[in-house]
This record gives sequence, C-alpha cells and structure tokens, in this order.
Amino acid sequence: MPKVTFLPEGKTVEFESGKLPYDEHGKPESVLDVAINFGVHIEHACGGSCACTTCHVIVKTGDANLNPNPADDDELDRLDQAPGLTLHSRLACQAVVTGDVTVEIPGWNRNYVSEGGGSMNLGNAIPPPKK
Repeated sequence: MPKVTFLPEGKTVEFESGKLPYDEHGKPESVLDVAINFGVHIEHACGGSCACTTCHVIVKTGDANLNPNPADDDELDRLDQAPGLTLHSRLACQAVVTGDVTVEIPGWNRNYVSEGGGSMNLGNAIPPPKK
C-alpha cells in the first residue's frame, strides 16, 4: 500500500490503491486527492484541473513513484509559472501516487486561516517598522 508523507506537518498516510473516494479534485489518487482524503490541506484554486500552480509541492523522496514520470508537457508548462520552482517540483493535482512518496508543501502555500488555524502564514514577510 502506497504511503505519502506531507512535510512540514510530518503526517504520513497510507491507502489501498483503487479504494479512495474520488471527488474530482485532480487526478484520482494524485497527491492532492490523497491529501484531501486524509485532511491535509493543499491549496488548489483551479479545482485540480492543471490550470494554476497553487497546489505546487516539492518531492523530497519517491519521484519515481509518481505518474506520469517525468511530468507531462501540460504540467511542466504550468510549473514554469510556479514560485519557488525546483527540479523536484510537481503539481499535486497531476502527480498520481503509485508508491511511497514524501512531499513538502512550500511555506508560501500553507494558508493556516483556510486550514482552521488562527492566523495566516506570511512566510518571510517583514513587518512594517514601528513608529
């Protein structure tokens, strides 16, 4: 059974392939689909249709366990517009999990307000000077 670990939360989930309920958020059993099924929040403004980059994640381990591998042209074209792009960047809505994977949700993409937290993560934002 494939496992997905979500960083920085450190939450690992395991699922039986073909058994996850699917609600049309990205490809079935994509990183986004797995995240939603297990209560891990990943922004996905376009609903998982590969039309934005809000679900951008960085694959820390298990690149070979994501299909398509490598990413297809549509995903790569979209990723070119993603902030913080790395050689291991993927769109969570397009990367289908076939084995164990660890992904990092970038700090700028973690919105704690929409996740039920108390304040929004502003990353490395510098507060205005005190007067």
